[in-house]
Amino acid sequence: MQTFSALSLIRRAFGGHAGWQAHWRTPEPKAAYDAIIVGGGGHGLGTAYYLAKEHGLRNIAVLERSWLGGGNTGRNTTIIRSNYLFDESATLYDHALKLWEGLSGALNYNVMYSPRGVMMLAHTHHDVQVSKRHVHANRANGVDNEWLTPEQAKAFCPPLNISPGLRYPVLGAALQRRGGTARHDAVAWGYARAADALGVDIIQNCEVTGIVRGRDGAVEAVETTRGRIRTPKVGVVAAGHTSVVMAMAGMRLPLESFPLQALVSEPVKPVFPCVVMSNTVHAYISQSDKGELVIGAGTDAYVSYSQRGGLHIPAHTLDAICELFPMFRRMRMLRNWGGIVDTTPDRSPIIAKTPVPGLYVNCGWGTGGFKATPGSAHVFAWTMARDAPHPINGPFTLERFRDGQMIDEAAAAAVAH
Repeated sequence: MQTFSALSLIRRAFGGHAGWQAHWRTPEPKAAYDAIIVGGGGHGLGTAYYLAKEHGLRNIAVLERSWLGGGNTGRNTTIIRSNYLFDESATLYDHALKLWEGLSGALNYNVMYSPRGVMMLAHTHHDVQVSKRHVHANRANGVDNEWLTPEQAKAFCPPLNISPGLRYPVLGAALQRRGGTARHDAVAWGYARAADALGVDIIQNCEVTGIVRGRDGAVEAVETTRGRIRTPKVGVVAAGHTSVVMAMAGMRLPLESFPLQALVSEPVKPVFPCVVMSNTVHAYISQSDKGELVIGAGTDAYVSYSQRGGLHIPAHTLDAICELFPMFRRMRMLRNWGGIVDTTPDRSPIIAKTPVPGLYVNCGWGTGGFKATPGSAHVFAWTMARDAPHPINGPFTLERFRDGQMIDEAAAAAVAH
């Protein structure tokens, strides 16, 4: 049995990717696999885990061009919730939330899921109407959500400023108590360790450079920086760069890629008890286990693969945060960054088999990717194993863009991206 010292366990839990890489041994790829996952983030590693755990596919590999969790998994604001408006979205995200609740036990790895509550503020009469519509729709779907008065909102989150003199006064809030946060990279590490224990090969620094198709058009192999690997099934889960990978198979997807802004403050003692989001002023904030205030901004107005983005967007977001939470005005920003998000025309994901036999895709999450991680991985593994969609991801096919069956969560998701 492999053992670890207390110090090594702490490094693995908190040391970032460098500590993880020191432990991880990347195997040499085999000549052939029954299935290959392109992308070593939370969704890709989770898909490999569920393929092995629930569908008995053990001769599979995850190919990651860099290090595990080094893409959007390591660049998100860790929020988990399922209070989406439409039936299809609410079902998918609540499936994920239920898996989040037991994920640490299932993986035997602490992903630091914290159901501290997600509160969404209403600042205008229209906000109130829309938020109450969300509350009623969620309850009809069996998803918890409740309406709070401004006084109840402040009682739940004491730092919140509910003064009527604000430019955007708080008129109420919708609260999902089961929502919260988790540690983003721990999710990737947990899935990676569990998948590895089931025999999955997880290969870092292995970039896919081509997808080989046979005479019948079906997938036969992938070309990589470590050679050609034969496989009849390829699942692409490369957030931010899905279009690039899919183009290797001759497929063009209805996707655009944008930098999504975020930042963290210097660390302080625990002071912020929940997650607060505001659509009107576009700001959202929580506090990490390390004490940093984790603050989300918006997507840039232009398409890009930049992992930084424009500085003006976090500046506007901080103006809003300082008005809603005056006690943070003297805080200093520690760092800011941009994750690259794929977005579809209806701002809902694609989790589907493609017209290319043996090629599957999971993409287009926009700002919803992290919160969906276990649910997305679970249903995508089903789709790859059975060559058919799970009932939950059945509506999220490519054909909906042809048939006009959109799941338009662009505004219904209660955030302004």
